[in-house]
Order: sequence, then C-alpha cells, then structure tokens
Amino acid sequence: MKDPWKDNSRYEAAQEIVVVLHAAGHKAYFAGGCVRDLLLGVEAKDFDVATSATPDVVMEMFAKTYSVGAHFGVVLVCSPDEDGEITTEVATFRHDGAYSDGRRPDAVRFSTDPREDVQRRDFTINGMLFDPLADSHEAAILDFVGGREDLTNHLVRTIGVAKDRFTEDKLRMLRAVRFAARLEFEIDAQTGAAIKALAAEITQVSLERIRDELTLMLTEGHARRAFEMLYELGLLQHILPEAVKMRGVEQPPQFHPEGDVWVHTMLLLEKLKPGSSPALAWGALLHDIGKPATFRPPDPKKPGDRIRFDGHVEVGVRMAETILGRLRFSNEETEQIIALVKNHMRFGDVLQMKESTLKRFLRLPKFDEHLALHWMDCMSAHGDLKLYEFAKERYEAAPVEEMRPKLLVTGRDLIAAGYRPSPQFKEMLEAAEDAQLEGLATTTEEGLAVVKARWGEPRDA
Repeated sequence: MKDPWKDNSRYEAAQEIVVVLHAAGHKAYFAGGCVRDLLLGVEAKDFDVATSATPDVVMEMFAKTYSVGAHFGVVLVCSPDEDGEITTEVATFRHDGAYSDGRRPDAVRFSTDPREDVQRRDFTINGMLFDPLADSHEAAILDFVGGREDLTNHLVRTIGVAKDRFTEDKLRMLRAVRFAARLEFEIDAQTGAAIKALAAEITQVSLERIRDELTLMLTEGHARRAFEMLYELGLLQHILPEAVKMRGVEQPPQFHPEGDVWVHTMLLLEKLKPGSSPALAWGALLHDIGKPATFRPPDPKKPGDRIRFDGHVEVGVRMAETILGRLRFSNEETEQIIALVKNHMRFGDVLQMKESTLKRFLRLPKFDEHLALHWMDCMSAHGDLKLYEFAKERYEAAPVEEMRPKLLVTGRDLIAAGYRPSPQFKEMLEAAEDAQLEGLATTTEEGLAVVKARWGEPRDA
C-alpha cells in the first residue's frame, strides 16, 4: 500500500507522541478520520491520538501542552517544527455517560480498553485505530466496529444503534450527510431511517455548529449531492426552509431550460470546486433565494408574456441577510455573500453600462468571485458566456490605477472651491469621479467644472 503520510510532519509529530506513550507503558494509537484516510489512500489533514494514559499523565509527559477538555480526556500536545510548532490532539480512552444536552456527555469514565473507546464514536469508518509502530499498515489497523468493510462497501453507518448515536449528538445527522457526499458513499439504511425519524431534532444543535457543517458541505466538493440528501432525509426543511421553497418554482424556459429554481441552484452547487471560498459557496446557494417569493406566472391576457421574478434580487438580499444573521455569520462574511447575491444580475447590463458604471462594477471587492458565480449561473442555465467573457476580459485587462484612480476631486477640494459640507457632497464627489472614470475630466479643475455645471457656483464663492 502506498503510504500517503510519507514525509508528513504532522504524522511524524503524532508518531513521536505514540512512541513516548508506548515507552512509558501506555497504549496509544492514531484514531478517527486519519485512519479512514489512510485506507482510502489520501493524505490526512490532522492526526489524533487515543491513549490509555489519563490527561494529567499526558500533560506531565510532554513539555508543552494545553488542557482543552480534560474533563472529556482531551489534551493538546505541541511539538516543535521548523515552521513553528505542530499541535496534536491526544484523548484518553473513555466511556461516555448520558448526553442530556444532545451534544456532550454529562460525565465520562476513563478507560484502558480501546474497544470500549471506539464504541462511543460516531461512524464505523471513523472508528478504526492505527498503530504507527506496527511493522506494516495491514497489521497496524485495529477495527472493532466493521469500518473496513463499510469502507469497501462505500457505506456511512453508525457504530451501534443509530438512534442512540444521533440522540447523543444531533449534529451527527449532518455529519453523516457530509461524509456520504464528500466520499461519494451511501448512507446505511438503518442510519438513514434514524435520521429521518430524528430530523426535527436537528434544531437543538447550536446555529453556529449547523452553519459550520453546512459550509463544509458546500466547500469540500459534491455540494449538490449533500443538499439533495439533506432534503431527502428531512433535514433541510428544519435548518434552511427557505431553500426548500425553491423546489417546483418554474422558470421561463427560454432563459432556464434546465428546470425549476431548485434544479438550477443544485446545478450551481455541482460546479463548486473543492476549496471554494465559503462566501462564493453560500453566494451560489442563495443567489436566487428570492425567486419563490416573487414568482409571477405569465399573464394570459398578454400574448407572449413569460414567468417573471420582478424584484427577486432585492427580496433575495433581505432573505439572505436574515439567513446569514440567523446562522451568525461574521460581518465580513455576510458582506461578501450579500454582495454576490445583490450583484449577480448586473452582468446582464455590462454591454450597455457607461464606462464609469462598468469600472465601478469591475472594482467590487473580490470581483473574481462575482465572475465565478456568473459563470456557474450561465452554465447552469442557457450556457451563453458572452457577457461573462466580456466582463472577464475587461477585468483582467484594466490596471488598478485605471479602475480606482486617485480622485481628482475630494471633499477638501469642494470646500476650497467654496461649497459648504452637506449631504449633497456624496453626489458631487460621485459625479466628479464618474467624469474622471469616463475620461471627461483629467484635472481637479475639470472635475470641479462638472460639479459646477450640475449644482451651480458655490454660494460663498
């Protein structure tokens, strides 16, 4: 088997921790997703260690540690690295008590038995252990839950009784969908049935955790499949009901031959590349969220009339603000996602925009994401990329100083010319900048002349 961890500094740091624990007489293994990734032949992002050593013992054995969840047996061990340091999560084998809050166990009992420890984990494919000191990878795998078989069969299945695992932590229902989508696996029938039965209880999970899980679904690849599964399992209705309303909302076939708003949106999600920014991903999901509320069927009294969504952008912006606020996105993330929703229809006017308007459009922050969204929007509908190609060419060709030149006219210039500060200053400055962007004003005097022509000479002049 090819070793996907060769020359991996995180692997080496975790392995050294296992060596130290073994030397002191403790059991220690790699645990969780990194073992799954080894068997899938992909490089793991993190390496977690599970051990029989208790948290206080772990903290005594290593020079630099942090107790992030000693009550639950979790300690972070810091290892020096040429780029700084590597942090490895080390967790003590444990048996969990009841989960009264649907997230964390009320109490835990530490254990020395790895078999007992894996029984508390979520899915079989995440429940295997790996001994990095064994002679071979084949001999190193400890599988007490049937994870290897489920990997072979491409199944996401809970460890033990599915209802019990999901009752312990409701977020596991979303994690099941995410793993199945990302790995292109199916969800085991009993596991899926338990999700459907408990779907309404997903609202007990904090909105921040739901947001983060949805964002991972959108950015890890296979976002379309993830959201289709969320709907099929009854989860989407409870966490993002606005998206469900897109289903069955017809669109004018001359512009959207692909189908209704839901189908169109799913086609966009299908085009999201792994590693896409969260803002672009959420922009793709929410760009047409206002269409169901603004749907207007053809007027039978008007021959040739078509389906319309008048005002769907403005409504969509308000809905997106509500959704992002509910999910507690940061102000910075919200600003870019809203900008994507707000501006996605403006590409339709790029050929008719006057030069100043076009330049203002092209200099929107992270305009590359606006381009990417428009490309996905076109390719998920009519497929005509004429406007995309025009905007892309202008965006890539225009130097920064041309798109956002140093202003010829500032507020100080207006005051120096004799204008008193007023709410009109904003319009005056925009008019002067428009003339500058159009090439009609190349000096401060010419910019002020534009202002005077529209607003007259200053009264104090």
